Amino acid sequence: MIKREDVIKIGQFNKPHGIKGEISFAFANEIFDESKCKFLICEIDGIFVPFVVEHYRFKSNSTALIKLKGIDTVVSAKLFTNKDVYFQKQSKYEAESTKDITSWDYFIGYTLIDDKSGEIGIIADVDTTTINALFVVDRAGEGELLIPASEELIIKIDTENKKIRLTLPEGLMDL
Repeated sequence: MIKREDVIKIGQFNKPHGIKGEISFAFANEIFDESKCKFLICEIDGIFVPFVVEHYRFKSNSTALIKLKGIDTVVSAKLFTNKDVYFQKQSKYEAESTKDITSWDYFIGYTLIDDKSGEIGIIADVDTTTINALFVVDRAGEGELLIPASEELIIKIDTENKKIRLTLPEGLMDL
């Protein structure tokens, strides 16, 4: 069974395209563009369901037309309108090094630990609206904190225990 913490949202299906079951897909995550997509996951009635991708073609750098196996009519394709689309996160066995991780979104759910001040909180989201990506860290009742998602700050990534140890610049925690 696929769980919420095992998936990364990569975009949203829009409306059907044509009459043979193709669906317009707006992706907001470069993982889709860089991967050899075999299947996508949608949440149907509270359950994450994988769908095999028969083929896809890019319309632009953020939109693709996708044909899912078993979705062969415009009527069946309409059921996917405005549905969020997910990829399954890589397992610790698939991501043998950080070079295999293609997006900061992979680390959602990881605990951040500063080398000096200890545990900071859990990465709840990644803000990519600025030129530098930021981890949005949930500080368990103390609100959110934005931490730069930067390889230069990271000391160690423990994929098995979902922890990232880093050294933050002096004063960053006080902002």
